[in-house]
Amino acid sequence: MRDNRSPYWRQRRAVGALGIGRRRDGAGLIRPPGRPTRPHRFFTVHLGFTAPGAADAREVAVAYAESLSLLRPELALGAAALSPADAWHRAERLFCGAVGPDGERCVDVADHPGFHHAPGPGGLGWGDGDGPGDG
Repeated sequence: MRDNRSPYWRQRRAVGALGIGRRRDGAGLIRPPGRPTRPHRFFTVHLGFTAPGAADAREVAVAYAESLSLLRPELALGAAALSPADAWHRAERLFCGAVGPDGERCVDVADHPGFHHAPGPGGLGWGDGDGPGDG
């Protein structure tokens, strides 16, 4: 016995009552959390730039989004949108995002003519391919 003073025994009783210390089943003191962890949430990055018009701004925004997705594959390319700087509530999506037969999403620009295309070289193409935005 190391110590016979009352604080020692109070501490030992508290540790025993809380179930802290060595466990009978041999498991360690550190264990995973009792409740599940929170799923990751989506966040938005707003990039400001100038352009002569809406069509030019769309081209620049698509180029930025595609470039960033090459550098950081975890970026949600389909969630990219364009809006005037003073009117975020008027955001327009940049990419098609139509769902294909195997659950993949089209990575062409929004309202593109022709077939939809899955990501990657040689990705699956689907749709009628007759008119603009046939999704």
